[in-house]
Amino acid sequence: MTDAPTPYDLADQAAARLKDLTGIARHDVALVLGSGWLPAVDALGEATAEIDVTDLPGFGASAVVGHSGKIRSIRTDDGKQLLVFLSRTHYYEGKGVAAVVHGVRTAAAAGCRVMVLTNGCGGLNKAWSPGTPVLIRDHINLTGQSPIVGANFIDLTDLYSSRLRAICQEIDPSLDEGVYVQFTGPHYETPAEVRMAGIIGGDLVGMSTSLEAIAAREAGMEVLGISLVTNLAAGISDQPLNHAEVLEAGRAAAARMGDLLSRLVPRI
Repeated sequence: MTDAPTPYDLADQAAARLKDLTGIARHDVALVLGSGWLPAVDALGEATAEIDVTDLPGFGASAVVGHSGKIRSIRTDDGKQLLVFLSRTHYYEGKGVAAVVHGVRTAAAAGCRVMVLTNGCGGLNKAWSPGTPVLIRDHINLTGQSPIVGANFIDLTDLYSSRLRAICQEIDPSLDEGVYVQFTGPHYETPAEVRMAGIIGGDLVGMSTSLEAIAAREAGMEVLGISLVTNLAAGISDQPLNHAEVLEAGRAAAARMGDLLSRLVPRI
């Protein structure tokens, strides 16, 4: 009987298969596009390959509307090779933390040294109307889980790169920063939970990103997080919450998001 592969072994296997399918020996920058961000990808450059996530070991089919289940390899005008995940696995899907961060670990194994994590989220600041991008300065992980295996102690003091945030703010001086709070989902937060998030220092609430950021730091990657405020969080507004609203806010902000990412990548 052979031992089952570790999550790190499985990422190495996925990266090797990715190399075979794309013909790209090494990628430089990885991006995970959250709910509502898909329309922005076309601004990043010429696609050299696009594959289904299920073509790689360890990946399952996307379970969320607005996530395409594809991985795209893109070559930028300045020669960088981007690895763009057009879907992610969420913790609430019940597949385990290793599945949630498998894309991050695969990107690291494929050579990426920078990870850009995006998401659609609820905002606690009434000044952030739907479609407002906010840089993640820090996060609060309320899942009660960690992707780290064993007694491997990872410093998260400067998890979200101040260098990359500064570049973003040079590109778009109007960008605000905030603290992202990850809940487990898939239900939206209650008004009381949103109030709690604000009391403990949160500005944004959502269901992704923090576990992936931790795994990226463990892999030695520089991390940038960008949230797209798709709605005011529960209790901040009287409006009901729904996933269609998330996708529509993303479509409305697609041009701005595409411009930000396309101008950011050459400076990474």
